[in-house]
Amino acid sequence: MSAQSTGYAVTMLFDWLLRPSRHHARRELLATPFPTAWLPILERLPFYRALDERGQQRNRDDLRVLVAEKHWEGCGGLELTDEIRVTVAAQAALLLLNIEHDYYPKVASILIYPSAYKTMPQRDAAGVVREGQANLGEAWRDGPVILSWDAALGGALDPHDGHNLVLHEFAHKLDMLDGLADGTPPLADRTTFTRWVETMSKEFERLRQDAADGRATVLDTYGASNPAEFFAVATECFFEKSRALQRRHPDLYICLRDYYHQDPA
Repeated sequence: MSAQSTGYAVTMLFDWLLRPSRHHARRELLATPFPTAWLPILERLPFYRALDERGQQRNRDDLRVLVAEKHWEGCGGLELTDEIRVTVAAQAALLLLNIEHDYYPKVASILIYPSAYKTMPQRDAAGVVREGQANLGEAWRDGPVILSWDAALGGALDPHDGHNLVLHEFAHKLDMLDGLADGTPPLADRTTFTRWVETMSKEFERLRQDAADGRATVLDTYGASNPAEFFAVATECFFEKSRALQRRHPDLYICLRDYYHQDPA
């Protein structure tokens, strides 16, 4: 057995041993009343108000677990508040609303800057160190989600502009659950996988061609970067421009509808 396989086996065993205590802690948490001070924070979010009663209850439950279990850290001088944690966690929980999940198990930490930040300097293949770029968010495969607060809040308050930083970065973490950032999250069965790959490949190539030709599209052309970014951009569009996506890209809409088990259009 390779060292990588051994490490994976140890991680899975450790997770299995912790699972009963984790489930018990979650049950205890959700048995307590929802913090009343958090309700006004949620009620100002248009997507939360649009959910039915069951959806709102599920969203509240899931966001409480995310707030409790993840390590939240303010960066760049940002002081974390309940508004920040609840607003971010509620958006991340929207993706989980109707799917089987374990609260983003590969997300241990959520780091939040007040606004755009610079990424770490990187050394290229020639050994030249290049200065970091301004960024609004990142999702590391085996690391944290990093967000800028002003962009996260702006995306939450405007549900129709097609841009939502939190949905984008947490869609990446769903994609990475199988260890790959390839635009294909773990799927139910082979038939679903085949249909997903066929549809996503076709729609990705269509967006690449639209971007190259300068044609207007409902999807952000950043999604033409690679299949992982396409899935994240398509997720943003699915929740924020659902009717336009359904009208112009019906096959893509159906794929995302069946994956998220939601029909926002």
